[in-house]
Amino acid sequence: MDSFTQIALGIATAELLAGKKLQNKTFLYGAILGTIPDLDIVVGKFMSDVDGVAIHRGLSHSLLFFAFLSPILGLVISKIEKDKINFKSASILAFWCLATHVFLDLFTSWGTQILWPLDYRFALKTIFVIDPLYTIPLLISLIFVWKNKEFLVRRKYVIRGLVISSSYLLLTFVLKLFALKQFENALENQKLNYQELIVKPTAFNCILWNANIATSKGYYLADYSLFDSQPIQFTFYPKNLKLEEKLVNSYDFQQLKKISEGWYLVSEQNHRIYFNDLRFGLLNDNPENPQFAFSYQMIPMSDGIYWAEEVPKAKRDGKALLKKIFTRLKGN
Repeated sequence: MDSFTQIALGIATAELLAGKKLQNKTFLYGAILGTIPDLDIVVGKFMSDVDGVAIHRGLSHSLLFFAFLSPILGLVISKIEKDKINFKSASILAFWCLATHVFLDLFTSWGTQILWPLDYRFALKTIFVIDPLYTIPLLISLIFVWKNKEFLVRRKYVIRGLVISSSYLLLTFVLKLFALKQFENALENQKLNYQELIVKPTAFNCILWNANIATSKGYYLADYSLFDSQPIQFTFYPKNLKLEEKLVNSYDFQQLKKISEGWYLVSEQNHRIYFNDLRFGLLNDNPENPQFAFSYQMIPMSDGIYWAEEVPKAKRDGKALLKKIFTRLKGN
């Protein structure tokens, strides 16, 4: 999830575990601890575009790393707040502020390697990385917490915020299962054969859902709004195996295949080759000239090796995507 939401969740967790001992200092420690796992983004700035993405939500989001780091952070906190909290309580505080960060990331489309060094990314794909309907209840509860000094009152508000936000997470899970069923029924009705199907939410909402459908020759992409009254329409994007052959010996290409979990298309525009991650949708609806939200230009170096450089996203791209989403979620 976005850093702002993770800070709010970190504060709420810290308040629940140590509000009586630390009072409003839970806002400081919760914010810091809730941010720590995403510091891998800073590390990624000193790496290539591909390697920076590859390490995100890896080691820094693992329970094993938290088990090692929590006692160190607990020692630091207990030394600073030596008259308020002991080492054991501070270590427990650190662990759960870190762990709740990762548990929330599990619900996103990107997922997390929570069991690192196991090389598998767990992703429930029920919530977008930014979703105000999850964040706002937490923020409102924390405002009331900040204004009150009575521990039991503060605790009541933070529990309410967490219950509402967590209930929304459960709702997104139910809505995803419903959307999945609609896609499966539509594929069956239209007699489309496929190998694999994934469903994920679009930005900032749980009403409009995207589907990627893999076949032996390419991919169908489609969307479904809970307000739709017309059949789901599937658009086919063929694989370009000849272009892939040019990239097969390139490290960046192999890394991107792994990062995208096999959900990708290789395309060519103006004699330039692009690697497109299918999991995060399209910026337009033009099958002849598709623009994907996440693309990498494959730049030829030497001996048939290609280096990947992420295509920068302009503000107009974001505006176009949001306009498309909010128009589409109203139904067809």
